[in-house]
Amino acid sequence: MTFQAADLHPLVQEYLHELHVLRQLSPHTLKAYGMDLSDLQNFALEDSIELLKVSNGHVRRWAGRLHSKGKSSRSIARALSAWRGWYNWLTEKDARRDAHAGKVASNLVANPVDDVKAPKRLKSLPKALSVEQALALVNQAVREAQEKKDLESTRDAAIIDLLYSSGLRLSELLGIDVMQSKDRQHESAGWLDWDAAEVTVLGKGGKRRSVPVGGPAMHSLNAWRQIRNVSSFTEQSNALFLSATGKRLSPRTVQARLRNLAMRAGLPTHVHPHMMRHTFASHVLQSSQDLRAVQEMLGHASIASTQIYTSLDFQHLAQAYDKAHPRAKAGKD
Repeated sequence: MTFQAADLHPLVQEYLHELHVLRQLSPHTLKAYGMDLSDLQNFALEDSIELLKVSNGHVRRWAGRLHSKGKSSRSIARALSAWRGWYNWLTEKDARRDAHAGKVASNLVANPVDDVKAPKRLKSLPKALSVEQALALVNQAVREAQEKKDLESTRDAAIIDLLYSSGLRLSELLGIDVMQSKDRQHESAGWLDWDAAEVTVLGKGGKRRSVPVGGPAMHSLNAWRQIRNVSSFTEQSNALFLSATGKRLSPRTVQARLRNLAMRAGLPTHVHPHMMRHTFASHVLQSSQDLRAVQEMLGHASIASTQIYTSLDFQHLAQAYDKAHPRAKAGKD
């Protein structure tokens, strides 16, 4: 084993050895177990408690200490799992020895870690671009389209503009047709109403929704439609967004093109299509404060799914406060 267990309780060392030999756990896993059990032993030593006489209350208090030290919920859960595993091993060891009329190792009545749970993991907030970053990305795409005037750059500008304008999922975006097909054998998943500046898409659960498309995005889409319509392959597919070979665009192509575009725009973060959806929701909520409207535009079945963006909105306000308020940093130095 790579973990140095010399200072651990003999029964802890025996347990780690058994994990190594019988269960053949990796050195990395054994080291993690050893560190967690070392924490357990240190807590018991600090509180002058014998390791084999630890109670459920002790474990709960020590889990709280881990939390106060800044340990993540995942780390605390791992520690509790290691502690629970060791005490389970002790009770099983006692049972085996008692069955053979041997001397028991610990006289444990119950596992003191039972019913002790780690704090709930905080739901991570979705990553969204700032307004400045989003505009830098869109402007980079539009500028390249105007300079190159080629199929891929013009198409990419339309895609980025539409993602930011309407908050579509990538699958929804790629399912859009130039116009609605009423052929039952080839029914459109989504389509653009060019006159109404509105896009209809097929979302999760087979639910359709219509979302408005902003003026700048419609301008980029019309520029793309002009190039698309004069291309020789347009008769092959009704798909709005096509590859250079005339096939419906793939998700990986959009992901790669967006990632590279963000790098050229100088953005300091990895940008992916779903981040544009988060960015759309966050910015609309910041401006309108209308959670229900954002829910409808995103196609969320439950308002709870949309409420996470209120946290992003609060973060935005807090950052603005820290930058603008003369006493925001008072006491922080």
